[in-house]
This record gives sequence, C-alpha cells and structure tokens, in this order.
Amino acid sequence: MNTPDSTRRVLQVGPLKPSLVDTLRTDYHAHVLPDGAERDAFLAEHGAGIIAAVTSGRTGVDAELMSALPNLRAVVNFGVGYDTTDIEAAAARNVAVSNTPDVLSDCVADTAVGLVIDVMRQFSAADRYLRAGRWPVDGNYPLTHKVSGARVGIIGLGRIGTAIATRLSAFGCPISYHNRRQVEDSPHTYVSSPAELARGVDVLIIAAAGGSGTRHLVDRDVLEGLGPDGYLVNIARGSVVDEEALVEALAAGRLAGAGLDVFTDEPNVPAALLTMDNVVLLPHVGSGTVETRAAMEELTLANLDKFLESGELVTPVPMPAHTTR
Repeated sequence: MNTPDSTRRVLQVGPLKPSLVDTLRTDYHAHVLPDGAERDAFLAEHGAGIIAAVTSGRTGVDAELMSALPNLRAVVNFGVGYDTTDIEAAAARNVAVSNTPDVLSDCVADTAVGLVIDVMRQFSAADRYLRAGRWPVDGNYPLTHKVSGARVGIIGLGRIGTAIATRLSAFGCPISYHNRRQVEDSPHTYVSSPAELARGVDVLIIAAAGGSGTRHLVDRDVLEGLGPDGYLVNIARGSVVDEEALVEALAAGRLAGAGLDVFTDEPNVPAALLTMDNVVLLPHVGSGTVETRAAMEELTLANLDKFLESGELVTPVPMPAHTTR
C-alpha cells in the first residue's frame, strides 16, 4: 500500500492495465503523464516532485523524460522487457529500474510452442481454408511438417528460453541454443553464433532481450542459414529481427514460414505479411492471460511499495557497471 509520503510523487507513463491504473490513481494518487502540448507544462509544474515512474515495456522512460524528472529515483516496469527505458541514462542518474520476471515465463513459453505448432502444421491457414469453403471444392489441405523431433534452436536461454526448451524437449526435439555466454550445466547444446545455430536447426526461436545490444541479431545471414525449409518464431522483441530482411526472405521462398508475436513498429505490421498463409501473426499477446497479467500487476505494485518504503526494489534489473547505485 502507499505511504503518506508517496502522495503525488508517482507518475504513470503510458497506458497500463486498467486495474493497475485504478490502483495507481486511488491508492497512490499518481499523476498521469499527458501527451502533446500539455506535456511540457505538466513537467514544468510537477516534474521535480516525481520520485517513481510506473511504465511498461511498450512505453518506457527515455533520457529526455528522465532529465525532466530531476528527482526520479525508480522506474517500475510492468513487463519483463525494459528496452524502451534508457538504462544507461538511468545508471548515470542513479535511477533504479525494475521489471516483472518469472511470473510471465510460462505463458510466453506456451505462446512460443503454440506458434511453432501452428506455423509448422499450418493450423491457422487450414482453418481459413475450411471457413472459405475450399475443402469440398479443392479437396484435402496440403501436407505440412511434423513438430515432434524437429531440431530446435533458441536464441536466449534465460528464464523464458529455458521454459520453451523444457516444453519442446517433451516433444522429442533436440535443443541447441546461442547465448551471450554458455549456460552452466545446461543439457542443451551451445552454439557460438546465431548464424551457426540457424544452419543446424529446423526451427529458430527468439527469446533474447531487446535493446541496442540485440538489434538485428537475427539478420540476413541468420535467415539465410535457416533456409527455405526453416521456420522462425519470435516471442521476444521485434527489434531483434531485421524485419525487412525477414519479409523479403518469406516473400521469395527463402524461409518456410514464421510465427510472430512481436514486430518492429507495433502495432504496425508489414502489409506483405498479412497475405502470407505460411505466417502466423499475433498482436503481442505472449503474456496475455488473466492469471499472468494479475501476477505481473502484483509484482509491479510490490516493487513500487518496496521502493517507497525503503528505496529498494523487489526485482531490480542489472545496471551498467558504471552506476554507483
């Protein structure tokens, strides 16, 4: 719960889950950062009083906003991804940042497996085929590809990547992975580069964190390595994939298919993808279950409460080495 000194010192940045918005307004008397012309006037009047900002991975707090909040000491993030918040600027300003790890790993991993099954077996496309009345006219739907036993590569063997590997291991899928560093005691095969990983698998799943360090980690070379019989699944961040190269590869038949829950410029999706039957498209719903969003909200508020009480966070994210925090 809020404490008396939290009154009017919390700022909501960007849209959030409605129940979280209600709690921030009623229990914390939080300000809401306005858009457009009102923003500058609001920050001039209230910016110095804000010590904590609550945001999401889709909005974040950039360096410019931090500079307008001179007494900001925490960015509390609803979501596991925090690449929209400028971590370097936060570290330089001694601003702590939190996210909501673990609580969404299961649902995002479930989504990844669902996309693998759907894109390889083409269930969504077969559903459209049936609904269009084509079964009695054109006959049986064309054969697709088996999921069980397929060679799976995972980029990013963290919490979510590991949960994906556990699920697909039960399908009898050999798992290999690429990470910034090899995972100790992992039963899965480490591969030193994304391109090398792509060359040895049937399905490549992206579970890496977003941000400048992973931008276009999956580039033309990686897609070429995956090849015309390979499938790409992305439940991480759209920025990790060179989206233009992906669209070109799919259009030219240099990739068998893709299952995508994330995109470079959400909510905008490349128009070419909308007409492809070998692509499954989801509107960033990886963690979108009632149970998981409730757990994310609970952890977000736990981080905010702990910060307001003690200046610490329940689930702080790693900060750059030069921070003095």
